[in-house]
Amino acid sequence: QVQLVESGGGLVQAGGSLRLSCAASGRTFYAMGWFRQAPGKDRDFVAAIGWSDINKNYGDSVKGRFTISRDNAKNTVYLQMNNLKPEDTAVYYCAATSSRYYTSALRDYDYWGQGTQVTVSS
Repeated sequence: QVQLVESGGGLVQAGGSLRLSCAASGRTFYAMGWFRQAPGKDRDFVAAIGWSDINKNYGDSVKGRFTISRDNAKNTVYLQMNNLKPEDTAVYYCAATSSRYYTSALRDYDYWGQGTQVTVSS
């Protein structure tokens, strides 16, 4: 049984940092990603990573501020979020795809975590 368990969310002031973690169990995935959903809005792509740490993809709104990484030995993906803004407030979801490509398309992801709340105060 596949499980994705996120951790690391919380409340932070604008300009601050948070680090999210996503531990996968049940199988290993070549590509994993992070998405986020604010109240009343669609779930949006944040970042994705392939098996190699050099294969990464970011949403335009987080480029230069967020960094995705992974530890394959621990089957864990991380999202380092720096210079956070109030508009980053959302529930952040970890996702895994059976594809080998670090896709940004929500429909390509087969497994989802339960989500972790990130709140950025102004």
